[in-house]
Amino acid sequence: MSVHATARLRAEPDGRGATALPLLESAGPLALRRTRSPLPEHARVTVVGAMSAPLNADRLAIEAEVADGARLTVDAAAATVALPGPRTDGEPSTYDIHLTVGERATLHWLPEQLVSAHGSDLYQTTRIELAPTARLLLREEQILGRHGEPTGALTTRLTVHRAGRPLLEQQLAYGPGAPGGWDGPAVLGGHRAVGQLLLADPSFEDAPHPARLLGPTAALTPLAGPAVLVTAVAADARLLRAVLDEALHELLDGLKAGADSDRVR
Repeated sequence: MSVHATARLRAEPDGRGATALPLLESAGPLALRRTRSPLPEHARVTVVGAMSAPLNADRLAIEAEVADGARLTVDAAAATVALPGPRTDGEPSTYDIHLTVGERATLHWLPEQLVSAHGSDLYQTTRIELAPTARLLLREEQILGRHGEPTGALTTRLTVHRAGRPLLEQQLAYGPGAPGGWDGPAVLGGHRAVGQLLLADPSFEDAPHPARLLGPTAALTPLAGPAVLVTAVAADARLLRAVLDEALHELLDGLKAGADSDRVR
């Protein structure tokens, strides 16, 4: 029997300089827990897996809204493992994420890795609506197969709109049924981990980043808007996280330096 579940949360300013969570609704395997945030102005929500999911044919979703002026960090307690499950009718599972970030609001969306186990079939979509002055930090990591096994079938689609206009639209597909060449030298080149980091900030309008390589397996690409996209591949999850963390620290240091320069002027 498949599972259909949608978890929902909403963050809004509490009137005292912090962020409140008036809506925190868990569902099925998606348990939402408020946890201590290292950032004083941010509320923090950790997604905890209450059962093994997604299995083939499951329908999971998370809807998150960050109201004007609110600041929210969402992370996870552990990796998400897509599993084949008991069904043999070939129906894939779906995992839909819909995020809305209001004016002067900030969202850090930092889940743990998505692992595509052998025999699984998952279609994940992430849709994000940003207000013109919203800030977003998003990290996605896909691990193709558990240790010693081939990957399952995995398709991920990321759609980001800012002020009602497209900022980023991309789809990635791996494993059985994916277009030919997904594991070839032009895409993964034998690597088993792939990830991306998206940082959208209005300050990029005044100081856009040039496109450049970040080592042998990562690249930074400026988007047609105040945002940058870092894409990377690596041999495993640990090495991938190290590459993305290094890129993030560099980008955040650049934003801080820019803000300090503006205050001096």
